[in-house]
Amino acid sequence: MTSFKLKLFSAGANNALTEEIAEYLGIQVGLAKVKNFADGEIAIEISESVRGCDIYIVQPTCWPVNDNLMKLLIMIDAMRRASAQRIAAVIPYYGYARQERKTKARDPISAKLVANLISAAGADRVIAMDLHTAAIQGFFDIPVDHLPGVPLLAEYYKNLDNKDLVVVSPDVGGVVRARNLANRLGVDLAIIDKRREEANKAEIMHIIGDIKDKNVIMVDDMIDTAGTITKGAKALRELGAKEIYACCTHPVFSPPAMERLESSIISEVLVTNTIPIDYQRQGYCGKIKVLSVAALLGESIIRIHENLSVSRLFDE
Repeated sequence: MTSFKLKLFSAGANNALTEEIAEYLGIQVGLAKVKNFADGEIAIEISESVRGCDIYIVQPTCWPVNDNLMKLLIMIDAMRRASAQRIAAVIPYYGYARQERKTKARDPISAKLVANLISAAGADRVIAMDLHTAAIQGFFDIPVDHLPGVPLLAEYYKNLDNKDLVVVSPDVGGVVRARNLANRLGVDLAIIDKRREEANKAEIMHIIGDIKDKNVIMVDDMIDTAGTITKGAKALRELGAKEIYACCTHPVFSPPAMERLESSIISEVLVTNTIPIDYQRQGYCGKIKVLSVAALLGESIIRIHENLSVSRLFDE
């Protein structure tokens, strides 16, 4: 076991999840103040010694994305200057991940830029859940522990009768994730072939696979405006699907996502708490079921701290 002390901090984006992780670890959340100057600049104050400690900062870069990203960077810098032994950025949801390649001339690769910023701030390691594309791990020159959300989702769905069950990927890019869920449940896989004309808008084309008279689980890494998932559910129903469930790791839920999900034919929407749901800002949907990733993140932190394998957590 490592000889230096483990400490856990929150940079403010998901305090509830940080508290859950701390409870799992059997420690208290570290003392830090995250404030703003009058002009909006972020001020971070670490209120306890971190010299020689193994520091884990929990901060999903969710809405408001730019503020939360800056809070993470500034807190990492504060820890580095306070002589922390190691600094790990625990990013349950990694924002800017959807711009991970150039699809046309003069496109930025924002996912790489954010990776550079986190490394430059002083992080020694990143722990992330369900990156939009697994290749983003290669954007970092520091170790990345990429935790999949599918095993957690699969455990929930194992109680369903899988006799007439099929897992559906909402697009070709999510096939690996959907196949993983299908394999864990021992059911067939289908794919929705769609063409995206612009960001947050998608046109459903056709379904690859047999979904007629089947109960369907649609799985994705995130649900943003819910346009893709609700249109996909409608197309599946028109082609003969019976009960339709949806699940994802990251409940981004940009308005009008909640309204669309509530009025859709989807029976239940299963998500995790990588991102806190703000019903006052995002609206309400009675179909939402939230699973906690605290134990998964907590166990990963323990294994990293003690230099043990993290991948063993996901052995079937």
